Amino acid sequence: MDGLRDIHTPSSMAIACSGGLDSMALLRLAHAWAAGQGIPLHAFHVHHGLSPNADAWLAHCAQACAALGIAFDHRHVEVVKGKDGIESAARKLRYRALGELCVQHGVPLLLTAHHLDDQAETVLLQLLRGSGPAGLSGMDAANRAPGLLGDPDLVMARPLLALSRAQLEAYAQDEGLDWVEDESNSDPRYARNALRHGVMPALAASFPGYQQRLARGASHVQAAQRILDEVAEQDLAACQDGEAIDLARVQRLSRDRTDNMLRHLFSVRGLAMPSTAWLGEMVSQLFSAREDAQLKVTHPACHIRRHRGKLYLTPKLPDLAGMRDPDDEGVLVKEGEAFRWNGEAALAFPAYGGVLHFDPAPQGFDPAWLRSQPLMIDFRKGGERLKPAANRPSRGLKAHYQALGVPAWERERAPLVWASHALLFAAGIGMDCRCMPDGEGERVALRWVPDPIQAG
Repeated sequence: MDGLRDIHTPSSMAIACSGGLDSMALLRLAHAWAAGQGIPLHAFHVHHGLSPNADAWLAHCAQACAALGIAFDHRHVEVVKGKDGIESAARKLRYRALGELCVQHGVPLLLTAHHLDDQAETVLLQLLRGSGPAGLSGMDAANRAPGLLGDPDLVMARPLLALSRAQLEAYAQDEGLDWVEDESNSDPRYARNALRHGVMPALAASFPGYQQRLARGASHVQAAQRILDEVAEQDLAACQDGEAIDLARVQRLSRDRTDNMLRHLFSVRGLAMPSTAWLGEMVSQLFSAREDAQLKVTHPACHIRRHRGKLYLTPKLPDLAGMRDPDDEGVLVKEGEAFRWNGEAALAFPAYGGVLHFDPAPQGFDPAWLRSQPLMIDFRKGGERLKPAANRPSRGLKAHYQALGVPAWERERAPLVWASHALLFAAGIGMDCRCMPDGEGERVALRWVPDPIQAG
């Protein structure tokens, strides 16, 4: 368990126990180490149901843990083949279930039985996929993996990473351990198995000890990746303007540093890493599209937009019930939502994505008059005009939004409030002065607060 020497002693820990050779060796080693440290140990098993032997594997793990006095728990998951194949789908479900079990039992540290041969396979697979430094770095001895485990506070450690499978097998035989064999590990249709049974024996014959050299190479790439991450963090800080990225500053970077910084941006925002081709196309559009173009590049989890020389990552939001395109001719224009104000401090409008507040203010509408009016909330239909103050002209909403720098994607979710045919209020702009009385007296100002989920 030397792989745990750099980890602070946890309050408790768990191992991912599949029942195979590697995890059974880890179970015995972890049991001895935890007992010596006085740390509670758990073992978690995930039942995928993909093999006719899955029930037997679960029983084997439960029995082995009972014999050692190790707390045991398991989860059943139903694997549905996704676009990346059944193996990838099962892996994602397995890690998410392990993370949930850790949270359920209050375990901060999860151990997996990855070893030196697994590291070599991972590096070779990533190389064959054309991965960059992040992929060629292989597996870390320990890291947080919220994307896999679902909790940013959980640590996943691999204490056997320096040991070969042959060493683990010798240990298991010396200890008289029993383990199960997953028949899918012999199926050459899986890329990892094709490497394990076809390529790696040939490498071992011609390049003895290649696993250690690949692992050493991965450690060098890890060091290089750490430097790239530091540079990316500095570049991102230099280019960031609030939540946006200043594209004029980005243009001062080399193309390689631009790509490195943008990948780091995706990483810190918790977004799936884009491919090289997709990233290249995105950068090309950012800098080649017309200045007045409403640029929107779609990522599986967000939209990448450009507005006034800045890049924004905006969430993908569902259309609201009251939305439609005001510029789309031929669309049946639906009426808005009629309502009455009876003096409430705020009214929620889920179909319009937020809450309308009525605040006491020195300037605004006469509350008695406002209570008497049949009101309506709606989105823009086109052609609306608003006069924000007596000394300012009446202008179209588009002109107001442009002058205020409100991006197009925020305008389309900004509702209007009407009294009969008079526009009282436009979210993102303000109130129309033409229905505000002169003189002193009690006044009410309208204020729109988008729902945080709808606003992104």
